Order: sequence, then C-alpha cells, then structure tokens
Amino acid sequence: MHVPSLPALQSPMSARALLLFVFTLFITTMLGLAAGATWMVVTLYLGRPMPWLALLFGALLAWTIRNGVRPPGIAAALLAAFATALATVYVNMLIAAVQIAGNMGMGLIEALRTAGIEMLWQLARLALTPADIGWATLAMLLAACLGWRAPRKRERVDSVNR
Repeated sequence: MHVPSLPALQSPMSARALLLFVFTLFITTMLGLAAGATWMVVTLYLGRPMPWLALLFGALLAWTIRNGVRPPGIAAALLAAFATALATVYVNMLIAAVQIAGNMGMGLIEALRTAGIEMLWQLARLALTPADIGWATLAMLLAACLGWRAPRKRERVDSVNR
C-alpha cells in the first residue's frame, strides 16, 4: 500500500540564521541612531532645523547598509528605510531633549533621563511639520531605492594598453 507523503515542510530558522538576523537588526539600529546623533550635532551647530538633511543621511545609510550589512535587494531596502526613519525620529527626540536641557538649565544626559522616552516622543511629534514628514518620507523612499539596486559596475580603463 502506497501512503502519499506530506509536502516537505520548511525547516525552522536555524540558530545561525536567527543570530545573523538579530545582529543585522542591531547593526541597522545602531547606524540609524548614529546618523540621528550626527544630524543633531550639525543642526545644533548651524542653529536651525534642517529636515532636508534626511535625504543625505538616507543615502548614506543606504550605501552603508548595502555595502556592509546586507547585499542589495529587498532586505537592504527595508533596512535602509528603517534606519532612515529611526534617524529622523531620533534627531527630533534629541532636539526636544536639548530644548528641555536649555530651558531647565540642566545637562543633556540629565534632561534625557528626567524627560524619558515617552515625553521626548510626544514633544518630537508636536514639533513635526508637514514639511518634516515630507522630507522624511522622501528620504525613506530614496534609501529604499538605493538599498534595493546594485551599484553600477565601472569599466576599468587600462592606461597601459593605450
């Protein structure tokens, strides 16, 4: 008697693949936070908000993720868009913390601890303008597009054979 076999079930994610996935998310998160902190320094140095810098940081994050974290493709595109969104949120929260620190006469670290993530998130949301959201959306799309496509191959010109 012939018993039909069940279709092959996908094996669960291996421990190595799971560890690689977690490590990739960690690296992407750290890159987004570093970009947000760098963006905050530039904004504070120049003394005015610059939401258009989201495009620059989105492109840099996409390039970094595509060349160092994941190969070009859907995963790199999603990670680049996530890192860009995280950088945008983080810079707004840091600027809110700097404003609290300046108004209350305390240090930045003390303001971060005192205010907490929830209050900083609410203050950052209140300060967002439609232009800020537009720049962030464009930056996320740019980062996703740059993370998706493979870089162009450059042809080497051999100067010796000329």
